[in-house]
Amino acid sequence: MLGFLQAASGFKIWRSSFSTETPTMVKDGTTSFKERNPFITFVLGGPGSGKGTQCQKIVETFGFKHLSAGELLRREIESNSEHWSQMLNTIKEGRIVPSEVTVRLIQQEMESSDNNKFLIDGFPRTEENRIAFEQLLGLEPNVVLFFDCPEEEMVKRVLNRNQGRVDDNIDTVKKRLKVFEILNLPVIDYYSKRGKLCKINAVGTEDEIFEKVRPIFSACAGK
Repeated sequence: MLGFLQAASGFKIWRSSFSTETPTMVKDGTTSFKERNPFITFVLGGPGSGKGTQCQKIVETFGFKHLSAGELLRREIESNSEHWSQMLNTIKEGRIVPSEVTVRLIQQEMESSDNNKFLIDGFPRTEENRIAFEQLLGLEPNVVLFFDCPEEEMVKRVLNRNQGRVDDNIDTVKKRLKVFEILNLPVIDYYSKRGKLCKINAVGTEDEIFEKVRPIFSACAGK
């Protein structure tokens, strides 16, 4: 409990660096981001489900801008390592950061991009994430991809990729999978009921899986 309260204190400091007002103007000062009518895809799946690899293939084939929620958070931590040690511990323990922080990082990247088609990888992880995104940006995703992969396969993939990340060890991977199952499945169910969910069987080679993904964007993205 003490660790959680200490982390929460760190979160307050981080939150203070973000404006609570939603920017309405883009770089030329003439058009709001919402009025650009962006094509937004949320990409969901447990750690090791292969969603990052598939995002790169979507980028190469359909010209989307790829935003990884996890990478944005890690980049923010690395840029202020003296202040974000609690956030680093949070990631190592498989817990999640406040929704507003993640949404603001994503918003900044989207509004500063010349691209109008976005893959938001690893987000939303919770119903709170989802609600914060919709409320702060006034937008919903056009498509939600869910890469469905057996737990044993995900654990094997994460341990084999050996990227030197602080959260890639067997105990943390299992913890992250448990967090994913508890918190992310309600989000998946929500979008399924809204008819926006595209479930992908994430077993097979990278190319085999992409052939299951390709028709979704051929139809939805006009490619």
